[in-house]
Amino acid sequence: MYKVKIIKNFSSAHNLRGYEGNCENLHGHNWRVEAALKGDKLDNVGMLVDFRVLKRALNAILDDLDHKYLNEHEAFKVINPTSENIAKYIFDTLGKTFPNMVDSVTIWESDDACATYTES
Repeated sequence: MYKVKIIKNFSSAHNLRGYEGNCENLHGHNWRVEAALKGDKLDNVGMLVDFRVLKRALNAILDDLDHKYLNEHEAFKVINPTSENIAKYIFDTLGKTFPNMVDSVTIWESDDACATYTES
């Protein structure tokens, strides 16, 4: 099994509905996103996926989240924009471009706190 991973960043604000503590207030993060794809076959050049193609797909998703108030984003109007839910949203959205290839998405909200979504 081959795996490739890229790391990108975006900034946004959110607040956690129903949470008792500081995070119920509006605040922001400079998020770090790690997206990993997997597969057992390489193309004729010897790549699982061209990094440029993966970066382009992830950038399109992150551009939609960057410098936004996530609670107003369609994906988070009902569910809280927690790190866990953001990771799943990116995983599912990336999966539309790379069906059955997304291995995991990890979201870092700070240098020492992250959440990962995977279906394996």
